[in-house]
Amino acid sequence: MSRRPGRPRRRVVAAAVAVLVVLTGSYTSLALAGPTSPQSATASVFEAPRQAAPALTFPDYGATAVQALGYDDSLTTSGDDRPRPIASISKIVSALVVLDARPLDGGDGPVITFDADDAALYDAYLARNGKVAPMPAGLRLTQRQALEVSLIESANNYADALALWAFGSTDAFVAATDAWLDENGLTSTTIVEPTGMSPANTSTATDLVALGRLALADPVVAEIVRTDAVTVPGVGEIENSNELLGLDGVTGIKTGTLDEAGACLLFSADYAIDDQTVTVVGVMLGGVDHDALDVDVQALLASSVARFQTIDLARAGDSFGRYDMPWGAEGEAVAADDASVLVWGDEAVDAVVTTEPIGPDAAGAEVGSVRFTVDDQVVDVPLELDRDIPEPGAWWRLTHPREIAAGLSRAS
Repeated sequence: MSRRPGRPRRRVVAAAVAVLVVLTGSYTSLALAGPTSPQSATASVFEAPRQAAPALTFPDYGATAVQALGYDDSLTTSGDDRPRPIASISKIVSALVVLDARPLDGGDGPVITFDADDAALYDAYLARNGKVAPMPAGLRLTQRQALEVSLIESANNYADALALWAFGSTDAFVAATDAWLDENGLTSTTIVEPTGMSPANTSTATDLVALGRLALADPVVAEIVRTDAVTVPGVGEIENSNELLGLDGVTGIKTGTLDEAGACLLFSADYAIDDQTVTVVGVMLGGVDHDALDVDVQALLASSVARFQTIDLARAGDSFGRYDMPWGAEGEAVAADDASVLVWGDEAVDAVVTTEPIGPDAAGAEVGSVRFTVDDQVVDVPLELDRDIPEPGAWWRLTHPREIAAGLSRAS
């Protein structure tokens, strides 16, 4: 019986067709179900907000410096930078040095009994036309009360008596003060006695702003210098020599008056701006008198406050990147939250946008972040997808094998 010649060939063809059907089915399954290759966003170009801060109002005499605390580049000076006599601003140094050696530790400190030698300081400073407060022999005050009379009333006899009580002699006080000044980086400050009656007590405007920061950082001194008036047993009611206290936000710190120094004021002021409390510290040296000096300090503070401004970095929904998917879908990486920053003066704003590659995803998915840097402040804002990115359709999947293969390669 003879074989029909076409049958083996038909079997081969049939087998090939069967394999092709299997392969086609496998590709179709993979194409329809396989992942797509994630796509990166095109970052938007960030344009920094523009702001122009007004100039500071400085006097045309002496030496002045001002700084907004927490704003590293805000220290600004006017006038000369030489050490000048600082008069009773010296008492801030004396108080901090005494407290460094004899801290109150949350109380009022020990009771000090003033003796006849202490009482004699009253007449000694009165004879030099220095400011004094009653100090009869046998008077007993706490260390805090004595500090109040020294700083609020600016009584020279109390500043001297405290230094002698804490260190035993003026020489020992000066040695301790030298070490304290060096430790705190006040290298342009010289203190030869505790009251400021000597014109040899000198400092620069920049050193005194640093001293103001130290005074505000000490809770005892900071509270005393912002006290308007207090009654001290055996002394009576004393009133703060700083006539600006409580005006225009002023919270301290210390007046100074001496023929060689003129009128001087180390000052601080607090302001509520955009739900934040900001503090300005400054000093003005060499005024003609305190009435004129106080007017100049107020003008400087007003111009300082005007330099605070809020920069809007981002509003929720602002776009920082765009996704264009190969199958035609699109979306944007937008800010998830509002972000702003309070600055003092003119500040540059830098932004770095980081986005993640995505495939199909739902609106609200986190897709990156934008980091803003303004001076020493860093603000991070998350980015989210502004709309759904749908899966590609079946026809696109079937007709784009390379994209599907890339997605499979990434997934494996």
